[in-house]
Amino acid sequence: MSDKEQTSVEYREHYVPGRNATERGPMVPTTEGPAHPSGIANPVPMGLFAFAGTTFILSMVNVQTRAVTHSNIVLGMAMFAGGLTQFIAGMWQFPRGNVFGATVFSSYGSFWMSYGSIFIPFFGIADAYEDPQELANAIGIYLIVWLMLTLFFLLAVIRVNLAYSSLLGVFSMCYTTLIAAEFTGSVRLTKAGGVFGIAGALIAYYIGVSEMLEAEKTAIVRLPLGVWQ
Repeated sequence: MSDKEQTSVEYREHYVPGRNATERGPMVPTTEGPAHPSGIANPVPMGLFAFAGTTFILSMVNVQTRAVTHSNIVLGMAMFAGGLTQFIAGMWQFPRGNVFGATVFSSYGSFWMSYGSIFIPFFGIADAYEDPQELANAIGIYLIVWLMLTLFFLLAVIRVNLAYSSLLGVFSMCYTTLIAAEFTGSVRLTKAGGVFGIAGALIAYYIGVSEMLEAEKTAIVRLPLGVWQ
């Protein structure tokens, strides 16, 4: 076994199935690495692509690309791609023994569905606030919860994986700037949050492609994720 293959196996045993998973019983080889014999393929690429696509669209609106300033276009993505698809990816991680992946994807799936519901008139959430600044402050408070959760996730991978650490670190900055933008009404901070969001989406796309190629026996290339030695 080559050094690269050995590193990949060590990473998968430590990170993808989860430490608790290996303690509960033996793993079986699959095309995307050791996992529980659940018959479920690796849902990480699907979850990451859904997350990246939704984030990319919203962030492009935040930086006012092509003079687009209204975020309504992202609602469908937030409910069905970033929301439902990610949530399903999280649920599929549970039988594979990946506690971290299950928690991350199901949580961010819930984030996108709850965020989208704020701006859907049927729910009446935004309409309940007569003062626009009160609504902005409420959204800022809402985003603080997700900033904290993102920092918690970062603690779980900061000594394991460079790519995931970069992803969560960038999104921590994204949430921070967007929270400040909601509290202050600063267009510049909103645009800064959009820049961080675009950067994070591109990192998520990279990780998703890496995980997808890892599942292929004859992939044309392998993309490193920066596993700590």
